[in-house]
Amino acid sequence: MSLLNILKFPDPKLRRMCEPVKEVTQELAQYSKDMLETMYSFKGIGLAAAQVDRTIRLLVVDTRPKEGGRYVQDGQTDLEKNIDQPLVLFNPEIINKEGKTTYDEGCLSLPSYYDTVERYDYIEVKALNEKNEEIIVKTDGLLSICIQHEIDHLDGKLFIDRLSMVKANKIKKKIKKFGYPEMVDSDDETEES
Repeated sequence: MSLLNILKFPDPKLRRMCEPVKEVTQELAQYSKDMLETMYSFKGIGLAAAQVDRTIRLLVVDTRPKEGGRYVQDGQTDLEKNIDQPLVLFNPEIINKEGKTTYDEGCLSLPSYYDTVERYDYIEVKALNEKNEEIIVKTDGLLSICIQHEIDHLDGKLFIDRLSMVKANKIKKKIKKFGYPEMVDSDDETEES
């Protein structure tokens, strides 16, 4: 496995639409493992292929809470507890959505910047897994939010695109003026996707 380079805003490559995968090959299954390794190395909870400069409809997520270096179920909804994570989703498509919720989102492509984003509370997603099997994921909570965030990446959107123009411009100006902090591997638990 190898770590992949994560594109940072304002890289125009982040705005590209990703193409569906015709078949999940062994190479693509391995690539999803590289994406997971990259996501974990930066303490992320989600990563889309678009963020690592590949224009395919692929995302990986793992929103399980950790305590003392171990995964725990505390803080997860009942639906989240029933889903084996990490999830690898090729060609994810939301087929049902309900309710509204908000969350302070961050992003590995905009490290250290956060803001409140409104999303659907409950979603059902149809996708292919790394074994080329069709699956349906029914979830709410942080997992639902993270999947929606990553699907946005596959459509060339960032979480700042869901903010008011004033809030989005404020973040863009800070990035232009201050850039991004050095990404160091630490034990801090952050939730960026």
